[in-house]
Amino acid sequence: MIKTLVQCDFDNTITDTDISFLLLDVFGDKSWRELFREYQQGKLTLAYFNSTAFGTVKAGRQEMLDYIKGKFNIRPGFKKMVQYCKQKDYRLVVVSNGLDIYVEDIFNNAGLPGIEFHAATTEFHPNRLKVQYVSPDGKVLEREFKNSYVNLFLNEGYQITYTGDGSSDFMPAKRCYRIFARESLLERCRQNNVTCTPFDDFNDIIKAMDSR
Repeated sequence: MIKTLVQCDFDNTITDTDISFLLLDVFGDKSWRELFREYQQGKLTLAYFNSTAFGTVKAGRQEMLDYIKGKFNIRPGFKKMVQYCKQKDYRLVVVSNGLDIYVEDIFNNAGLPGIEFHAATTEFHPNRLKVQYVSPDGKVLEREFKNSYVNLFLNEGYQITYTGDGSSDFMPAKRCYRIFARESLLERCRQNNVTCTPFDDFNDIIKAMDSR
């Protein structure tokens, strides 16, 4: 019997904006955007970018969580998607380059506690944040955090449906059975002739999955 797993990005996929960018704009050093450009150009690893950019943040956990309230929306259809996966006995796993603290808080406040997710680990120190990516086997990673989970799930025998929006989603997504893509991921798939299905919200994904 085929085991199905839906691996889903968080920022700008489940949410309609990138929460980490909201936080860096307010609490981080203004040089973070230059760092981000260097990451996009392939000069920096994702782990280096995030650890350096968030390393300048001195705000506390609650201050950060309070700030983001009311500044984003959950993309339409996501709650329905959670129920759909339960009904179909699909495993839904969120794997995010964002921070674990806000992913968990957003799910709890949305009435969606208990969703399986993996994100950057966040430790608060007196004058900085320590942000790390940890693989399923406990190793600290510089790159390919999302891909490490695709490896795990494929080895566990899952057929993976991948949902995402960013360029960092391309490498893991192209190894999966089916891809639902927006924005940069959609562009990368089209540029590389990788089959994918565009989506605006999760209602589109449910409809497409039900049609097969």
